[in-house]
Amino acid sequence: MKYSPVDFSHIYHARCGRNMKLWFVRSFMAACVFFIYWSLLGLLSSEDWSIFQRATDVSWIVNEIAEEEVPSCSLRRIVKQEDSLKKIFSFSVPVLQWRDSYIYSHWQTLQSEPLPYGWKDQPFHEIGKTLSLLSHPGNSRLFERKTPDACLRCAVVGNGGILKGSGQGKVIDSHDYVFRVNGAVIKGFEDDVGTKTSFYGFTTNSLKNSIMAYYEDGFDQVPRDPGIGYIFIPAETRDYTMLSAAIQGVSVPSGPDKGVRALDIFGYNPEIHQFKMIHPSFVHYVTQRFLKSPQLDEFRDIYMPSTGALILLTALHTCDQVSAYGFITDNYLNYSDHYYDKVMKPLIFYANHDMMMEGRLWKQLHSHKVLWLYQRQETRK
Repeated sequence: MKYSPVDFSHIYHARCGRNMKLWFVRSFMAACVFFIYWSLLGLLSSEDWSIFQRATDVSWIVNEIAEEEVPSCSLRRIVKQEDSLKKIFSFSVPVLQWRDSYIYSHWQTLQSEPLPYGWKDQPFHEIGKTLSLLSHPGNSRLFERKTPDACLRCAVVGNGGILKGSGQGKVIDSHDYVFRVNGAVIKGFEDDVGTKTSFYGFTTNSLKNSIMAYYEDGFDQVPRDPGIGYIFIPAETRDYTMLSAAIQGVSVPSGPDKGVRALDIFGYNPEIHQFKMIHPSFVHYVTQRFLKSPQLDEFRDIYMPSTGALILLTALHTCDQVSAYGFITDNYLNYSDHYYDKVMKPLIFYANHDMMMEGRLWKQLHSHKVLWLYQRQETRK
């Protein structure tokens, strides 16, 4: 598999000496022009002003993230030791976006790419209003280390038919954190997929489609474990709108989900720190570095990595050890599409994802011991 590293220096360049001054002057001048123009038009409300002031305040500028010390068990140490892995992995790209990550210069830079890779054609103040709600420090990270040398083990559970009859439930639950995605049916399959859910990842589209498509299979609501983290993937504008409604516990005010009550989806009003949202820079980075499929050119308007792939790559950039269950393997034809299918259903490939490329990636990362991929040799019974 050939990787195509991309240069992210235009987003995460060094901010020191002459470069720092030049960068700041340009950003500040652009921000001032933007502010004056907006003010003259009379479009800047008090709420918009607060967002604008925060986004242009030099105190909120985030420098290149210094590489932190990691425990000896961490997959980052494996990455460091192999040149081919060092070329594609970058642990300085922000995984999550939240209030204090919304910087005007980043908004300008990300105007060149549409969702989910950037904010092209997205109003500055509208994105800012949503992200301003992610005001808790917990919105900026998935978890905290209790001790610097703690080894955080994560299981990412896909919904592949390979898990039916696997008996992996207890092993999955033994991990420190368990990630699930989309139609994550648990009841009746506890022995195979476990019961623990630490994070649930989705796009608004995949969440709603899962409830409709797999309701009869047992997916009648999203996981609601106490303290669970809900990881939004910003595939469309509706994801920002849904996130805003979910945090405030109100109905969605506009868009294709207008009138949908967030409480009907999440069942109760979670704490603010439980909401997380993937940063568009991270989606861009993992797509270009790991999953730059030919389909990206042919189907640019719809192609993006699958929900499972984005959540698995999120875990690989935050956890120390990662195990993947229910993801595509070489012998996927031996198994049904989902572990909860009542009859055999073959996996169908669509243009919006490159599942074969994703499968090759998991296999390669498994061979490099960056992750552990659950595989089986026998035919599904």
